[in-house]
Amino acid sequence: MATETEKPAKEARTSTEAKKPREFIWGLGRRKTAVARVRVAPGEGNVLINNRPAGEYFTEEEDRKSVYAPLEATQTRGKFDVWVNVQGGGISGQAGAVLLGIARALVKAEPSLEATLRAGRYLTRDPRMVERKKYGQSGARKRFQFSKR
Repeated sequence: MATETEKPAKEARTSTEAKKPREFIWGLGRRKTAVARVRVAPGEGNVLINNRPAGEYFTEEEDRKSVYAPLEATQTRGKFDVWVNVQGGGISGQAGAVLLGIARALVKAEPSLEATLRAGRYLTRDPRMVERKKYGQSGARKRFQFSKR
């Protein structure tokens, strides 16, 4: 009868059997208040955004096209798997952040793609932000109604 201390010996893995960890290339994208952290690795072309397929996460066609735009422009859509964690902002801002993050990651993966991505303006950070509300006004630009008398 076997005692609790006796356990089957674990087989030692050789270096060829050991699973090689996947090497990721990282890219960070921002747009308005949205931040996208993008990981890219050679693969079949899967795009997951917050653990959901890109087509399921972005319901608007324009947002889906903007996410795939850097991959289409560089003709690398089926060559890389993309994982994205995006938070903050709205749907359109998140799509812009993902676009920039994917483009930056692709440049790190293959520096020869930079000219193509720069020509398509995929590496340019959009600086536009929401203007703050000012005191004495009902909004950033809108004023309260003026009464002459």
